[in-house]
Amino acid sequence: MVFWLMNLAGLAAAYLLGSTPTAYWAGKMLKGIDIREHGSGSVGATNALRTLGKGPGLVVLLVDVLKGVAAIVFIRGLLAWLYALPSVAAPAGLSPEICTPWVVCLAGLAVVAGHSRSIWLRFTGGKSAATGLGVLLAISWPVGLAAGAAFVAVLAIFRIASLSSILAALVALALVFSLEQPIAYRLLVVTGAAYVIARHRTNIQRLLAGTEPRVGQGGAGSKAQG
Repeated sequence: MVFWLMNLAGLAAAYLLGSTPTAYWAGKMLKGIDIREHGSGSVGATNALRTLGKGPGLVVLLVDVLKGVAAIVFIRGLLAWLYALPSVAAPAGLSPEICTPWVVCLAGLAVVAGHSRSIWLRFTGGKSAATGLGVLLAISWPVGLAAGAAFVAVLAIFRIASLSSILAALVALALVFSLEQPIAYRLLVVTGAAYVIARHRTNIQRLLAGTEPRVGQGGAGSKAQG
């Protein structure tokens, strides 16, 4: 029982870490504004860049990525600690090799969900692309680096953050099945990629209509980018 309770506590911690509203707090601290009332209205790095400037935008991006990394590092450390404790008995037959990938999968989903459904913002938030990238880097750095490179390349060419996030998610999806990965990690990437793309559904509509704003343009009328 203690083993499962500690794992639940770890997943809750991953969610709360993801819930940290980086862009919102940056807007409050730097300009005394609610970033949801400016730019695209999103609580993400793209809107932070648009509303607060390059420096704060890049810091928000880095912190959001690190939230994903930290959640995975934390849950792995917690599991290693639990398995090393003589007083905590793991269920029979549930070895670290079996248990860890699945709990990591749940922690990855928890931190991504936390970013987009923050308890501090009445369960609203950003699109989870940056935090999802952090999760990818922590579970499989080749997949994470490839997804990050795809994001940067597409952004440099088209200057559309939503398109970059969507294509990066698709690259991660393709690579996780091309490389040797635990089935739990593959399910995590499939679910996470689908979630990130679904969070961009209004952006997809504007992309198809040719009205999606580019990075550097005013986005006051676009309440779903970033």
